[in-house]
Amino acid sequence: MIEKLKALYISLFSFVETWLKDIVLFGLRFQLANVFFSSGLAKWNGFFVPNPDNYDLFLYEFFCPDPVRPGALLLCDPDTLEYQEGSLMVSMIENAALLAGVMEILLPLLLFVGLFSRFAALGLMGMVAFIQLAVFPEWGHWVNPASWWFALGAALLVIGPGRLSIDKLIGLEKNK
Repeated sequence: MIEKLKALYISLFSFVETWLKDIVLFGLRFQLANVFFSSGLAKWNGFFVPNPDNYDLFLYEFFCPDPVRPGALLLCDPDTLEYQEGSLMVSMIENAALLAGVMEILLPLLLFVGLFSRFAALGLMGMVAFIQLAVFPEWGHWVNPASWWFALGAALLVIGPGRLSIDKLIGLEKNK
């Protein structure tokens, strides 16, 4: 009796894996890509026209918040919560904001179409880790939403994008 149940279980879930795995992996790719792509779109006012509010977001919300978040990376003067105008730090933060805006568009697009999917997932996991460790180092932010984003990226990194991807089509993924 146990052997029959075991055989039924294996048969049933082999069937489910065969027919649903690639659809589920596409769904995971879409979910993770959507979060970052939506955020990336907000950082632009048109094709390669950065939204100036993005710089303020990085300068004051992320790296010089008022009130100061315990454990967050504070890059401004902690007494005045201001930056020295024209400083190298301001330039570096503005460049980081621009780079983040580009990556939040490029990596999700790669992930969505399934091109260099594992690289894109790894890049987004790096962004999640930076956001969690440097910008919002609270447990509540890790539990929801950061851990979910990280888990989606980790699953795609480990399992791969599935057969519904350009990676599979051009031979970047092993036959499975």
